Amino acid sequence: MMRIAVVDPGSGNLASLTRALARAGEIAERAVEVRVTTDTATVAAADRILLPGQGAFAACRAGLDALPGMVDALETEVRGRGKPFLGICVGMQLMAGRGLEHGETPGLGWFRGEIARLPATGLPLPQMGWNSLDFTPGAHPLLDGLKRGAHAYFVHSYGFAGHDFEDVVARTDYGGPVVAMIARGNLAGTQFHVEKSGLVGLRILANFLAWEP
Repeated sequence: MMRIAVVDPGSGNLASLTRALARAGEIAERAVEVRVTTDTATVAAADRILLPGQGAFAACRAGLDALPGMVDALETEVRGRGKPFLGICVGMQLMAGRGLEHGETPGLGWFRGEIARLPATGLPLPQMGWNSLDFTPGAHPLLDGLKRGAHAYFVHSYGFAGHDFEDVVARTDYGGPVVAMIARGNLAGTQFHVEKSGLVGLRILANFLAWEP
């Protein structure tokens, strides 16, 4: 039984994500136990870890900091022990060095770069709705089985800037290129909501369950 920890920083589509992970387990033909948690012991016992988030960067970071020992536990389990990790929406953004939404807030610093307001000149913010993914087939195992141009569901006004080019595995376009997915080693993140992205999101989650970085 694969143990999946979904860290709850106080925001995120937890019920939807839990259902999506259960379905992804069926697709990947893997027995999974999904636990939404604020407990470091559950994170330590997990085989894979996800961090969802929605809303403002600063609020999500504050929610994560409010969980006793959680940041240290993530550093130990993800960075130290190399457990596969997936950040979703603001959960992905928190892996940056800092966020600039409502002032400057430090991130986890797992990826170089910052989270800045999208330069979507003439377009409404947030970017809300379905948008296509631009990636090179075979760019990353989490994208296996997907075709370039597959659509995913976005809701955000801020995104990655100042990042390392090689960390970006998929982009979308919203008044210019926007980072849609990042990955390095055992770390991965999607700016879009996999749990709201239909079959595309389920395929990414199933790939995550099968991923052996």
